[in-house]
Amino acid sequence: MKIYTLTLSPAYDVHAFAQTFAAFHENLATVTSREAGGKGVNISRALAAGGGKSTAVVVLGKENAQEFRQALDGAGLDSLVFLKNGRIRENLTLHCPGVPETRISFTGFSVDSAVLEQVRDAMDIEPGTIVTFTGRVPVGIDMPQVKAFLKELQNAGARIVLDSRSFGLEDILEVRPWLIKPNQEEISMLFGCQIETVEQALEKTQVLAEAGIENVMVSLGGDGALLIHEGKVFRAVPPEIVPISTIGAGDSTIGGFIAAAQKGEKPAECLRWAAAYGTSACLTEGSQPPRLTDILNILEKVQIV
Repeated sequence: MKIYTLTLSPAYDVHAFAQTFAAFHENLATVTSREAGGKGVNISRALAAGGGKSTAVVVLGKENAQEFRQALDGAGLDSLVFLKNGRIRENLTLHCPGVPETRISFTGFSVDSAVLEQVRDAMDIEPGTIVTFTGRVPVGIDMPQVKAFLKELQNAGARIVLDSRSFGLEDILEVRPWLIKPNQEEISMLFGCQIETVEQALEKTQVLAEAGIENVMVSLGGDGALLIHEGKVFRAVPPEIVPISTIGAGDSTIGGFIAAAQKGEKPAECLRWAAAYGTSACLTEGSQPPRLTDILNILEKVQIV
């Protein structure tokens, strides 16, 4: 089974540490890491950490692409790279003791719909090929163009994985991907209401499943994850951990689900692997992928109820 992960709007993930943070004042911080990232790249790195293979399809700004390409090679990822004028954007995450992370995302280069044609022609799609479309739709491409692109891939036999805040509820229902994975905040945004409990999340998950989406998975942080497949409801309850960083955990969750699906596992087992990957990703710094030893250790402790 082939797997392509699309990253049309990549970023350098910059992590910094400050003892204190005060809005409207100068703050002194130390950069602790700078990583080549983007949701699709994170999924490919998670798959590689578990021994799986994928092709990372990445659009890069020419001005600062070299470092990014070196990072892809250093991670041992197969890749298809498309170069455009401009710079790759940066995401800054500020870590301070005792308070939640603060994130600032900068804009980067823009593209046009021609890049979708280039990507489509470069991929070898056959029935069962998994293609992930994650992250925001980049500047220069509109939603009708993206949906037409995804429909073309589906018509060629691709199974689409969708995890993008650019898609509204109507867009998702029109595309009907093979898998979606909103988190608690994202599913609240989709339905325009605050979802605070597992029961509330399940109610909205069922709406998406009944609309014809084959696998609807909702990640709920420490409360685990829900999955509805063909009318059956599963919930994964991971062990308690002390997280180091939650950045990229959702991408690793997707990677775990895909890795299990690639092996032919049943939906409940795919969810268990997804929870193991996502939980393990919280034990690494920044957006680093999970470690295989952590994945296997946590997998034994994930309960499916």
